[in-house]
Amino acid sequence: MSTSSPNQAPLVAHLIELRNRLLKAVLVILVLFLGLYAFANDLYLIVSEPLRLLLPPGSSLIATEVASPFLAPLKLTFAVAVLLSVPYTLFQAWSFIAPALYKNEKRIAIPLLISSIFLFYAGVLFAYYVVLPLIFGFFTTVGPGEVTVMTDINNYLNFVLKLFFAFGVTFEIPVATYLLIKAGVTTVATLSKKRPYIFLGCFVVGMLITPPDIFSQTLLAIPMWMLFELGLIAGRTVKIPEDDEETEEPSPEVNE
Repeated sequence: MSTSSPNQAPLVAHLIELRNRLLKAVLVILVLFLGLYAFANDLYLIVSEPLRLLLPPGSSLIATEVASPFLAPLKLTFAVAVLLSVPYTLFQAWSFIAPALYKNEKRIAIPLLISSIFLFYAGVLFAYYVVLPLIFGFFTTVGPGEVTVMTDINNYLNFVLKLFFAFGVTFEIPVATYLLIKAGVTTVATLSKKRPYIFLGCFVVGMLITPPDIFSQTLLAIPMWMLFELGLIAGRTVKIPEDDEETEEPSPEVNE
């Protein structure tokens, strides 16, 4: 005769709920993908516009693989569907963890959730409207005049999607910094003292996730540092409980 732990039933219920919410998120991505598939080529033209507008006369995008004209727009359509589903996916995540939060935690979590979505999309738009034109404007003018620029459509897409993801995640730095301060993991004073190391770390991260040139690394590192400073400004609004301050001071010993 088997006996079950009293915590087993709630655990199974939570796992079932998590599975259902994940399936809903995947279903939304699938629906968006099917709805956008008819516009796959148009989406690729929009994404490739920052480069196409700067290509010298006689240059163009090319496909070096047989399946690239089909696979590249298909991959882009799926990536756009994932990007558009971010608010719904985060809503499902919020609905799953919200019952375990206190009221004061919910009051903080909702603005952070909304700001996270806004900042992620802001990072993607910043990459599209600011970073890509600057990078391609630089790349298409520094090469030898006798070399014709012909970029493979699949390589271009991988490059752009990598930048979109990098800048989207980078723009979450203010939220991450605020949460670290709010959770008591660190303080504004501690992060301020480590500012030179963080500034250097921004360039290291930019070197790792951007193309191997100082131009694009700087375009990522400088916004990262500015967003970190924005997170510090938001972190100054966090109130430190008086009890915590008192516990940090050692109580004087009384010798009788």
